[in-house]
Amino acid sequence: QVQLAESGGGLVQPGGSLRLSCVASGSMFSHYAMGWYRQVPGKQRELVAAISSGGNIHYADFVKGRFTISRDNAKNTVYLQMNSLKPEDTAVYYCNRASPTTVQSIWLALLPWGQGTQVTVSS
Repeated sequence: QVQLAESGGGLVQPGGSLRLSCVASGSMFSHYAMGWYRQVPGKQRELVAAISSGGNIHYADFVKGRFTISRDNAKNTVYLQMNSLKPEDTAVYYCNRASPTTVQSIWLALLPWGQGTQVTVSS
């Protein structure tokens, strides 16, 4: 069973930056798309960004130009560089193996969720 471990969250002021990391256990990491998702209490988890096995990238409109997703297949790791953070980016951030659908903004999460990493943007 593949396990996901997110890290890198914390408290940051508006306009600040954070870099999240997600390490996936197991083999064949490079074969799969990976996504970053986030969830605010009382709301549904939403896709933030996804990167395919071939490096194609999708961003949610609300992070375009501010966040960058990348992956290092040799380290089984996917990253999320978050710049120009806003208070509304406050959430628990999760990574998951992702599968695209016919709706560009919807990528299905395929594995059990990890613990996530809390990002709080506040002055």
